[in-house]
Amino acid sequence: MAILLGLIILFIYSCSSSPAAPQAPPPPSLPVATIVTGTDTTYQEYPASIEGTVNVEVRPQVSGTLDKVFVDEGSFVSAGQPIFKINEQPYRAALNNAIASQHAAEGAAANAQLEIDKLTPLVQNKVVSDYQLKTAKATYDVAKANIEQAKANVSTAQINLGYTLIKAPVNGYIGRLLKKQGSLVGPTDPESLTQLSDIHDVHVYFSLSEKDFVNFKEQYPGLTLKDKLKQLPSVSLLLADNSVYTKQGKVDMIDGQFDKTTGAITLRASFANPQGLLRSGNTGKVRLSLQHKDALIVPESATVDMQDKVFVFTVGDSSKVKKQAITIVGKNGNNYLVKDGVKAGDQIVLSGIDHLQEGMVIHPEKATDKVVAVVKN
Repeated sequence: MAILLGLIILFIYSCSSSPAAPQAPPPPSLPVATIVTGTDTTYQEYPASIEGTVNVEVRPQVSGTLDKVFVDEGSFVSAGQPIFKINEQPYRAALNNAIASQHAAEGAAANAQLEIDKLTPLVQNKVVSDYQLKTAKATYDVAKANIEQAKANVSTAQINLGYTLIKAPVNGYIGRLLKKQGSLVGPTDPESLTQLSDIHDVHVYFSLSEKDFVNFKEQYPGLTLKDKLKQLPSVSLLLADNSVYTKQGKVDMIDGQFDKTTGAITLRASFANPQGLLRSGNTGKVRLSLQHKDALIVPESATVDMQDKVFVFTVGDSSKVKKQAITIVGKNGNNYLVKDGVKAGDQIVLSGIDHLQEGMVIHPEKATDKVVAVVKN
C-alpha cells in the first residue's frame, strides 16, 4: 500500500512540473563605425586605341609596274622623300606625244595668222570679199583653242609622269610594304602600298557611356564642353602589360554625337611620344580621374550584393540593424564611394554581416577607425 501511494505522489509531481525555458543567447558583438563626408578622387579605366596624329595610306595615283622601293618597313622618312618608283616609260612617251601635239597646234595657229595677214590688205583694197578674212580669223581662233588643249594635255602628262615617283606626304614611320618590286599597282587596288604614321604625338581614343559622360560633365566648371576640357586634369595611359606610360596626356576632343549602336561617345587624349615608343594600332587603357565632392566612403567588406543592388546594415535605436540599399558612384581601392542610401553620422556594421537579418539586435563595438572620406588636395 505504501508503495502504491508513493507511485501516485510521484506521478502527480511529474505532471505538475514543467521543463525550464531555455535562455536566449546574448546579441552578437560586431564592429561598427560612423560615416562622415569628404572629397575623394576615383580613377576609371577605359579601353583605348592609339593612332598617330597623322596616319595616312600611301596609294599609287597611276597604274604601272613597281620598279623600285627606296625604303624598308619600319623606317622613318621625311616629307617629300621618295619611297616608291613606278615604271615611267609609258608616261614619258605620253608626255612627248603631248608636247608634239602642242607644237603642231602652235604651227597651225601660225599658219592661220599668216593667212589673216595676207587677206587683211586685200580686203581693205576690196580685192577679195571680207568673207575670206572672217573665215581665216575663225580658223585662227580654232588653232588657239587647240594650243590651249594641247598645253592642258602636256600638263596632264607631266602630272602623270610625276606620279610615277611616289614621295612621303608627311614625316613618319613606314608600315608594312604590301607590294614588292615588280608588282603591278594601280589607283583601284584594294590595298594601299603602305601606311605612313607621324607618331611624334599620338591620339588615344576611348569611349564613355551616356551615364559616365553625364557624370564626367558634372565634375568640372564651365558653361560649354570646350570650357570644361580646359579644366580637366591630365590623364594616364596604361599599356597592354598594365605598365603606366611615362608621359601624361590631355583630353582635347569630344565627339559631336553618340554612337547609336553602342550608346557611347568618343573622347580623344593626346600624348607626346618623342621616343616613338607608341605606334599606331597599339591598344591600352586611359585612366581618367573623377572628383567626388561630399561623397561617403564605405568599405567593400561592409556591403552585401543582392539582386543587382548593394546593401549595408545600419545600426539604429536599441542597437537594431536595418538593411539599407546604397547608390555607388565610384570605387577607390577597397572602398566604395556612396552617393545615396546612407548619410553622415550613420553607423554601419563593418563585418559579420553574412548572418545578420532585418531588425536583429547586436552589441555594437566601436571600430578603431571611423569610415571617413580622405580629402584630396
